[in-house]
Amino acid sequence: MSEENKYLRRIRSFVKRQGRLTLGQQRALDELFPIYGLSLEDKTISLPDVFQRTASTILEIGFGNGTSLVDMAANNPEQNYIGVEVHSPGVGNLLLQIEERGLTNVRVINDDAVDVLNKMITDASLDAVYLFFADPWHKTRHHKRRIVQEEFVKLLRKKLKVAGVFHMATDWEDYAKHMMRVMNESEGFENTAGKDQFLPRPEYRPLTKFEQRGQRLGHGVWDLIFKKVS
Repeated sequence: MSEENKYLRRIRSFVKRQGRLTLGQQRALDELFPIYGLSLEDKTISLPDVFQRTASTILEIGFGNGTSLVDMAANNPEQNYIGVEVHSPGVGNLLLQIEERGLTNVRVINDDAVDVLNKMITDASLDAVYLFFADPWHKTRHHKRRIVQEEFVKLLRKKLKVAGVFHMATDWEDYAKHMMRVMNESEGFENTAGKDQFLPRPEYRPLTKFEQRGQRLGHGVWDLIFKKVS
């Protein structure tokens, strides 16, 4: 294992906790995860085999309760989606929504995104990676836990196709500036909005209740979309 990957495995951008599962979430994990879930393995997966088709594939890191991911998958049935989330209640909730809406273009992984990318995702296979409202770790002493760091971006560059995009969104201005700085210093990426520019929310990213509440309170949201150019 390279020194880079050792570093990535040590750094955690989350605090993993089981959380309290509802009966429905537990049923989903027991009955639906074997259908729609993927377990962490030390071998790469074949996306055409996983989805039983060849299509553009998007990986979302930290999908929360899954509502936005399900909306995107329902609105874009021609695309494949892989959701990665460490918290089991959110995974259970997503599985219930997949079942309710009869979706076939979503797969779920209940594990750490860095491990998933390193072990399971083939190089140059993803069309996009989404990271929406990740933990900003706002205290200065915790900034090192932010997932958007130089080493992480290098890993994403390997997994994205040329012209694939890394789309980030945050409601913390300091984190937005941090992500912009890291991406500006990363090789192989280009800001689709122009140097140091943020974007308004694109139509494909659903407006969450959390975001709507923030807008009513006057909170800002910053979207960054960087394209892999080499």
